[in-house]
Amino acid sequence: MRVLLVGDIVGKPGRAAFLQVVNRLKAEDRIDFVIANGENAAAGRGPSLEIAQSLLNAGADVVTLGDHAWDAKEMVEGIDLESRVIRPANFSKGAPGKGWVRVDTPEGEIMVIQLIGRVFMQPNYDCPFQAADKLLAPAMNPPKVVFVDMHGEASSERMAMGRYLDGRVSAVFGTHTHCQTSDETVFPKGTAYITDLGMTGPKDSVLGREVEPVIAKFLTGVPHKFDVAKDDPTLEGAIVDVDMGTGKARSIERIRVRL
Repeated sequence: MRVLLVGDIVGKPGRAAFLQVVNRLKAEDRIDFVIANGENAAAGRGPSLEIAQSLLNAGADVVTLGDHAWDAKEMVEGIDLESRVIRPANFSKGAPGKGWVRVDTPEGEIMVIQLIGRVFMQPNYDCPFQAADKLLAPAMNPPKVVFVDMHGEASSERMAMGRYLDGRVSAVFGTHTHCQTSDETVFPKGTAYITDLGMTGPKDSVLGREVEPVIAKFLTGVPHKFDVAKDDPTLEGAIVDVDMGTGKARSIERIRVRL
């Protein structure tokens, strides 16, 4: 099974890049399953359920969110209507939605989990390591193939999660920082890992936003409106080849595809 992991989708340029590249990769028979982070898909903010469903219609099998999960009121009210849209599992217990989903495929069942880091993030998240342990406990009867989106700011925290789950899941991949890292690897016990998938959106930008307002904010300290940029739409992510029988990753390939 070849699983495409898609870095944070930003605005209309990101959604357009996602649609075109995923269709191309499927036509070339390079991918079988798609997990996409869509937390910035609505003009750089958290998507409505309608936008998240448009990503599912465009080729995603699962859409993960993140710290911008509740930017759209519609998502707060509607996330329970779509099981394939998940938010971090270590959000507070009263949050709507779920932090994991199990998807049946012709090759077998795949479980997707999302966690969110606590370093340099909001202080009210539960421990992601303990959340992972609960979801992977024997009582949950997890399938052999499990993918984990570790949404976080600190590289060290994401790396630690990858090492912590080595041998217990098929892959741990980082999202949130929009800067693709070059440390893709398969750990000794068979878990594929990359610290950050990168960004699916306009690369002629600062993390997907227009350049000049961001620079002006750094120079002056005065708030500016950060509109989503438009040029050089690109999909960034990785493709993991996983053995469905053992749940172990055979390989991980970092990708960057410009339109």
